[in-house]
Amino acid sequence: MISWENLNTLDSFKKLSSLKGAVSVKKALSGNDGAERVKAYSMPMSNGLVYNYAAKQVDDKVLGVLADLAKEAQLNEKFEALYNGAVVNTGENRLVLHQLTRGQLGKDVVVDGVNKREFYIEQTKRIAEFADKVHSGKIVNAKGEKFTSVVQIGIGGSDLGPRAMYLALEQWAKANSCFNMEAHFISNVDPDDAAAVLASTDVEHSIFILVSKSGTTLETLTNESFVKDYLKSKGLNPANHMIAVTSETSPLAHNSDYLAAFYMDDYIGGRYSSTSTVGGAVLSLAFTPEVFSRFLKGAADEDATAKESDIRKNPAMLDALIGVYERNVLEYPSTAVLPYSQALNRFPAHLQQLDMESNGKSVNRFGKAIDYVTGPVIFGEPGTNGQHSFYQLLHQGTNIIPLQFIAFKENQTGKDVVIEDSTSQKKLCANVVAQIVAFSCGKDDENPNKAFAGERPSSIIYGKQLTPETLGALLAHFENKVMFQGFLWNINSFDQEGVQLGKKLAKKVLAHDTEGALKVYSDLLEI
Repeated sequence: MISWENLNTLDSFKKLSSLKGAVSVKKALSGNDGAERVKAYSMPMSNGLVYNYAAKQVDDKVLGVLADLAKEAQLNEKFEALYNGAVVNTGENRLVLHQLTRGQLGKDVVVDGVNKREFYIEQTKRIAEFADKVHSGKIVNAKGEKFTSVVQIGIGGSDLGPRAMYLALEQWAKANSCFNMEAHFISNVDPDDAAAVLASTDVEHSIFILVSKSGTTLETLTNESFVKDYLKSKGLNPANHMIAVTSETSPLAHNSDYLAAFYMDDYIGGRYSSTSTVGGAVLSLAFTPEVFSRFLKGAADEDATAKESDIRKNPAMLDALIGVYERNVLEYPSTAVLPYSQALNRFPAHLQQLDMESNGKSVNRFGKAIDYVTGPVIFGEPGTNGQHSFYQLLHQGTNIIPLQFIAFKENQTGKDVVIEDSTSQKKLCANVVAQIVAFSCGKDDENPNKAFAGERPSSIIYGKQLTPETLGALLAHFENKVMFQGFLWNINSFDQEGVQLGKKLAKKVLAHDTEGALKVYSDLLEI
């Protein structure tokens, strides 16, 4: 029997709270003991990735209590219920099935007579067949010429995840001869966004992907109209250039305005949709269906590790538990995601939405106010750029901010240069390991301006190279971490009511149905 209880009512959490400040990472990483700790506080993920948490403010005693917390909070049982089709999204009374888009973790999930795993497989297969026809020239433009570009029109999860995944694999695909079409993205309702993309795109040879589950997303439909007007101005029929990713019940489905439509459902949240048709269409067209399949496999492999009951064999669960310890016991307000890979330059932005939209909640699953903090503020930029930007505050500021590093031993292209006896990639890797120790151990100095207190905790996920499989594993790791933290906080990580109020008020403004402050602000911008 699963019990959903607030975090601060759990005995193991109360015990955990008594361990605040019990571990100095500065001391833990010093000398020979520190070297042994780096080796010991490490665990394999899937596809050659490794999660190392030696620079976190935990020891075996803290880890023991975290293991107790995982059991008392029934994290394994709740995950099992989720992937077996329980209504975990209580706010919208929905199942949560994004893991099912990439693999079968438990029993068959059948809704209204439809096997959902078979449904997701069928949609991926349809996208693969469509992409193969585009690549082979069986589907062409009005002049009989091949399409060379793809443009995704969406916002939020229909943009951030797919865009981050595309950028993460773009150079790898080019280096491995599986790059077929340039991809571009239109998301902001600001017309300058669409205008800039269209001006730099060969629209005559482009396929546009309209992504809206409901088929009613105002920003996306506005951008669609902008694109359609532009195509018409160039003498092109939009129906010959557009496909839709939507639900089967939306007005975009079975619509002659589109070359084809590919389907998702209400059980896939936008920020969890990169492994659904939302990511599948653009990634299969830009690269190949095989690349997308490899990406799905990486995610499925990592999902399997999230089923482990031993927290020292379950990277996502341990990462989540340590994060809750940092947020609720050590009282750290933020987390910085720092990928030392230019390919992951938009990955922090995707994780920002994934985490903050999921766990930015102040009521529990039953709508009752909670009296403890939940999700942290997530931000980040690639290293080494961030070192010359906000690392000053991370090193010497008044707030301690936990750090999540990501690094790879090899770059994606195989191209490099040797300067001062080392390659660019070696310099990149040298910087990340230097930062971990600098943040942890700090430096004493008679000059206060040059003193570093240290005690800045971090973890690192590293591997050989960023590939479709490792990217899928990375994505699944963070999705599952967010899920486990939502379980611990006893909140619903799968709705996003905080997005809705502003949308409703914007419609009132556009309808000139305003009064008071709303009217005055509207008048300021001459709406």
